[in-house]
Amino acid sequence: MVERSLISVRELAVEFRADTGTVRALDSVSLDLRPGRVLGVVGESGCGKSVTARAILRILDRNGTIAAGRILIDPDTPSETDLAQIDPESKQMRNVRGARVGLIFQEPMSALSMQYTIGNQLIEAIRAHNDPGKTVARQRAIQLLGDAGIPRPETRIDAYPFQLSGGLRQRVGIALALAGDPDILIADEPTTALDVTTQAQILTLLRRLQMDKNIALMLITHDMGVIAQMADDVAVMYLGRVVEYAPVHDVFHRPQHPYTRALLRSVPDLRATPRQRLSTIGGAVPQSNARPTGCPFHPRCPEAMPGRCDTAAPKPVPPGEAGASCFRLEDAA
Repeated sequence: MVERSLISVRELAVEFRADTGTVRALDSVSLDLRPGRVLGVVGESGCGKSVTARAILRILDRNGTIAAGRILIDPDTPSETDLAQIDPESKQMRNVRGARVGLIFQEPMSALSMQYTIGNQLIEAIRAHNDPGKTVARQRAIQLLGDAGIPRPETRIDAYPFQLSGGLRQRVGIALALAGDPDILIADEPTTALDVTTQAQILTLLRRLQMDKNIALMLITHDMGVIAQMADDVAVMYLGRVVEYAPVHDVFHRPQHPYTRALLRSVPDLRATPRQRLSTIGGAVPQSNARPTGCPFHPRCPEAMPGRCDTAAPKPVPPGEAGASCFRLEDAA
């Protein structure tokens, strides 16, 4: 039995206004976040991973708008709400941020203020949603820092972010995301700027917190090794579209889309012959304002069919289902 979703994104499209015209950053994106499960969102830089997270929280840049689609929180329940229809500045949306959906930013130095202690920032986040009083909020902040694996939290709470290492700052970012006790957590490349040992510690912490609190975790990364370690389901994105959506075992053992296979080939293999050249994906992700006609991946795809892949786009992955957006799969079906 498939557990209900806490958030269902359906055919989401996001556009940005630019001097050269309107740029479509997301095109018909669909995915589900379920309690107790980790959805890994993977792809090269510029594929729309972070834009998807910001669209869910309605914190797009001022020139960005949701052009189509729905972002349903608590779908198929009496409290179902479409976040895409809510004013981003409204009290209702502010209550969703933090209290229902927490966000761990990619770079904690940009997410934390250097002018205030981490305690001040944590206490403010705690009191913003359910004000228990300053004294109780401080005890709660110390507990959150301890849960995030920060040693001596009762003294570190009065430290400033610049006094902490990168790993400790990221742990503070995790504590800040958990301040409102959310049941949905979005981690936007939380280990990018960290060394390998600290990366492993942060991923272990995220997995423990996610399992202990039965959180629905959306983990955004470009690292297939992190996906293999953490994810239950995987959404592979390319140029603003989900090109493959499947359980993690199927993605690694039976990848269906040529882009997914290319990503897996580019991962270094310890069993490879010494000095063997690493496999790469030819070309680069096109700019969103220079989207190719047809399938967006066809200029880089070794399996592209001339006259078809360059003239028409394959159907998107059906919402809520596993599959891939590729003409060869449509033909096989």
